[in-house]
Amino acid sequence: MTPFLTGLVGIACLLILLAIRVPVAFAMLTVGFGGYWYLEGLRGAGGMLLTESYSAVSSYSLIVVPMFVLLGNISAAAGFSRGLYDAAFAWVGRFRGGLATASVMGCAVFAAVSGSSVATAVTVGKVALPEMKRLGYSDRLSTGAIAAGGTLGFLIPPSTGFVLYAILTEESIGRLFMAGVLPGLLLTGLFMATIWIMCWLDPKAGPRGQAVPLAARFRALADAGPLVLVILASIGGIYIGVFTPVEASAVGAALVIVLALLRRRLSLAGFRDAVVSTLSTSAMLYTVVIGANVLNPFLAITRIPAAIGEGLGSLGLGAYGTLFVIILAYVLLGMFMDGLSMLVISVPIVFPVITALGFDPIWFGVVAVIVIEMGMITPPVGLNVFVVRSVADGVPLATIFRGVFPFLIAMILCLLLIIAFPGIALLLPNTMFG
Repeated sequence: MTPFLTGLVGIACLLILLAIRVPVAFAMLTVGFGGYWYLEGLRGAGGMLLTESYSAVSSYSLIVVPMFVLLGNISAAAGFSRGLYDAAFAWVGRFRGGLATASVMGCAVFAAVSGSSVATAVTVGKVALPEMKRLGYSDRLSTGAIAAGGTLGFLIPPSTGFVLYAILTEESIGRLFMAGVLPGLLLTGLFMATIWIMCWLDPKAGPRGQAVPLAARFRALADAGPLVLVILASIGGIYIGVFTPVEASAVGAALVIVLALLRRRLSLAGFRDAVVSTLSTSAMLYTVVIGANVLNPFLAITRIPAAIGEGLGSLGLGAYGTLFVIILAYVLLGMFMDGLSMLVISVPIVFPVITALGFDPIWFGVVAVIVIEMGMITPPVGLNVFVVRSVADGVPLATIFRGVFPFLIAMILCLLLIIAFPGIALLLPNTMFG
């Protein structure tokens, strides 16, 4: 077979392996190593496997992954996430849909700690869903808000999606983190507006909560303050140039551990569980990076990315027409694949096309992450929907999918705004890095 045909067979094998639930890292390792072996021989494939695996895990920038994951796990173990939700509820709970709004706000803040959509949805969902059920919220609104709010963990820095994108494209993690801030705030605001519209159309969907006295509101805010300060110290430190992203991740993890110990909220068992969970998540992400680094050389020698670029160019759709085709492909993939799989498989293929069209690679990173977020709540896979289903006692899956539909419209609007006004994503990184 020619290298190009071998590449097509390799991609088909990769999709088959993913369809039968082989972990994405091992699917990429198998196809990348096997395809390279077929084209370059066992000696070449062995050398590629060793060099690419070492270069992947020895990357200094990857340290941000275990540090920020540890920060999120310690925060959850110490109960800081509950404080975030309580503070948000104290200020907005008295309005219609206030608990759902507080949940989205809690998701946004916790996303700035954990960097994980699944962790955000599970942590906030466990706290918020019982409260919303107790106050008579509709299952559609409550579960939809949590499932959609959880996706903010993939966009608001520190985001594992941005870290992987940076490694795959050799772009700056710091620039990508800063590029996610304003789009993350915009999407949070659109989610809150969606809740308001849903409650305006159906007031029974989100009843008003009991008003909280002003003094109690400030006490709740003070209780959540330490974790907010950790977020400001780490992410703000990156912005003003005090820390690199790696240093910020370590400072944030250290600060949250100290705070948890000082406030006597962290037991030895809780600390051990948080560390074990961090090691498990980090090992999974490192393996995914290794798999991607092994797959990419195989795709490069098959010239699949170049052929796709030439094919798209020959359609004569122009830059934005080609971008639309790429986004549509992401949406279709999102119906069947999880976010990390989409990212590590697609970026090596579409990134050369994007740069050739003259689009800013940092801006496209934000666009790609938002589209992948949409896949997290799109049937039939919709990972975040299944996660919320696991913590929403007795709520049918179909109800949750109906609940996330209005939020999906909000995400499409956010995406269109960022495409129309790239400055939303590029303002902070361009201001910070010049």
